[in-house]
Amino acid sequence: MTVKDIMDCLTQEAPLSWQEDYDNAGLQVGDLNNFTQKALIALDVTEALVDEAVAKSCDLIISHHPLIFRGMKHITPRTDGERAVIKAVKHDISIVSMHTNLDNSYVGVSRVLAERLGLRKLQLLQPSPKDAEHCGAGMVGELEHPMKEREFLDHLATCIGSPCLRHSALTGKMIQKVGLCGGSGSPFIPDAIRNGVDAYLTADIKYHDFFAPDGLLLVDGGHFETEQFTKELILRNIQKKFPTFAAEIAETNTNSVHYFCKQ
Repeated sequence: MTVKDIMDCLTQEAPLSWQEDYDNAGLQVGDLNNFTQKALIALDVTEALVDEAVAKSCDLIISHHPLIFRGMKHITPRTDGERAVIKAVKHDISIVSMHTNLDNSYVGVSRVLAERLGLRKLQLLQPSPKDAEHCGAGMVGELEHPMKEREFLDHLATCIGSPCLRHSALTGKMIQKVGLCGGSGSPFIPDAIRNGVDAYLTADIKYHDFFAPDGLLLVDGGHFETEQFTKELILRNIQKKFPTFAAEIAETNTNSVHYFCKQ
């Protein structure tokens, strides 16, 4: 099959037209008409990730975050990203990224995170005028049973495998209705408040954003941590349509954030 066959599969429920204006989702490197026999799936594309693709004879990399995002003025060995492009071209590896189009899909990044947390009665946090039923930012849902705040934070940390969580002041409320947005979802804090959630989980929250209105527990779970399940989502979508196609999740850890936890 071709790279285009795989991309058509992935964009069926996350059309490229749903990506944000600033984004660069879609084909990053290669030719849509190239034939592909094996794909490596990752959140980010790094030189080490391309090395893994080469070692595993993968001729296609599918990532969430685009390798070429803000543009490259040079393709030299100067930066990790540029070296990744050089190696991909040298080894005839195509690269496709499903970014904010998958963020904005009802069955995309935030939904798979919500399911991981065990939320039910799911609906979009901020529906998009492009398609209010299927396209929009974030997700709102309910826990099966209310939790105390510390119990909820422990549940979150366990579900996303985080060594630590940043959060706003505890409110003393029980947590049942939860809003979330995988990745950088600070702009949707007002939408979470409007939806009357007890807690809102996202990442990349700035200091002053933690001064949220009383009654809302705001939690920063980390960018990688809240989007990591996108890899399994992409793999499942491919396997549903092409069950015999060789695709696997990368072993390379591309999380750019490392934690020091004092004992």
